Amino acid sequence: MAQGVLAYVEHRSGELKKAARETLGEGKRCATTLGTSLTAVIAGNNVEGLTAAIHEAGADRILVVSHPSLEEATTDGTGRAVVAAIKEADPALILFAATAEGKDIAPYVASALDAGLATDCVGLTIDGDSFTAKRPVFAGKSLINVKPVDLPLVASLRPNVFPVLSEPQTGSPEVVNLPFDDSHASRLRIKETKAVAADKVELTEASIVVSGGRGLQAPENFGLIEGLADALGAAVGASRAIVDAGWRPHEEQVGQTGKTVSPQVYIACGISGAIQHLAGMSTSQTIIAINKDQEAPIFGIATYGLVGDALEVIPALTAAVKAAKEG
Repeated sequence: MAQGVLAYVEHRSGELKKAARETLGEGKRCATTLGTSLTAVIAGNNVEGLTAAIHEAGADRILVVSHPSLEEATTDGTGRAVVAAIKEADPALILFAATAEGKDIAPYVASALDAGLATDCVGLTIDGDSFTAKRPVFAGKSLINVKPVDLPLVASLRPNVFPVLSEPQTGSPEVVNLPFDDSHASRLRIKETKAVAADKVELTEASIVVSGGRGLQAPENFGLIEGLADALGAAVGASRAIVDAGWRPHEEQVGQTGKTVSPQVYIACGISGAIQHLAGMSTSQTIIAINKDQEAPIFGIATYGLVGDALEVIPALTAAVKAAKEG
């Protein structure tokens, strides 16, 4: 009978991704509630050195699938490795981060296991041996609770919503190395990976995001957004309107057809707040809106709102942040 919790661990350049630590932290919370242990699975090439960090982040048992053909995470290659590990562990709850990688592999795993899939979850509750997942629907306008008909349940967790483990776990984990059958070559090949520049904060993992919209009036004014983001150590985002206009690259777009972010602080500058944009940032913990239109929809979900011209407010705000840091 399926029991326990399993978390898939994402990694990059020899380190755990922040979203992976969040997944492990929530997995540990769920496992503790169930009175069981947390199993983690990591797939890749030469990933054995990450087991200590995985244990500190919450895992009690670690399944390692290491093979040269898993150097890059692919849907069918990594997916097959994870499915094999899951069959060995037989968990009741399987967790992924709702990142690009997690959104790719989780459906493959759910399909292979004939299991229910709850995507982009912002909450998980456990009542006895019953799981309930909370997730947004209708472009984020509503939240619904879903329950699996049968176990296991596969769930992907929205980044920056679930906390990491407050204190590193001590002791020694159980580490199990699993073989990988590479007789079936992957039908996918990663041709190129574009990483965020070393001096930039990854948008989906940032704790602070500063986004700009049409209220900036001209592409050259977007430098104000970058200046404020630099002062705050934040990531830069953009509305669909200015991405479509060619002001900013698509990888900075926040919204239904862009990236979903849930930072601690989201600063919307000159963004009216169309429902498509709200779908990508409405779960942010604190939302600060700057717009000269006091009727702008963004004020309806903002924690703090400032009615004013973004071209005047942003420089003043940037100066205040720098002065506070210097003081």
